[in-house]
Amino acid sequence: MIITPLLVIFLVIVFTLTFLFVKTIDDRKWITIPLSLILTPFLYFYAFYPLLNIFSSYHHQKYFDSELWHKEPSFRYEMYDNIQETDTFIGKSKATMKDLLGTREWLTWDDAKDDFDENRWNYGIGILPGAFNSKSEAIEVVFKDDKVIKVNTLQVTLKTNDKK
Repeated sequence: MIITPLLVIFLVIVFTLTFLFVKTIDDRKWITIPLSLILTPFLYFYAFYPLLNIFSSYHHQKYFDSELWHKEPSFRYEMYDNIQETDTFIGKSKATMKDLLGTREWLTWDDAKDDFDENRWNYGIGILPGAFNSKSEAIEVVFKDDKVIKVNTLQVTLKTNDKK
């Protein structure tokens, strides 16, 4: 077991609560230490930690890798943070982007032209991990004069085919 600051804080909280509980039912305060040392790992690893993973949207981050982008689409969301932070695609041409990301998955609709915008390519990056995510994420690569000027993130509502 790795002792982390969060585990130590949790140990102190469990110790305090155990001490207060034992104090109300008996005068044997010496039992507080072994009881809290036994209870803390169970409460931390079987109650607190799983709930933390369910309700937080933490995900691993990877550096952008074109080969992984093509082979494992489910890991695209892990590469997105690196793409945003390092401006990986800014200044790249459409041909280079097609090599890196593949053929666009769809184009953004332009209401002014009443047609698809050839300068806005979209790629799905998947559903972020978490308990209550009802939207899929996508990136929009915006071109101007055949060069990438911006990479946006979009949220796409998931639709199910419920037959009633």
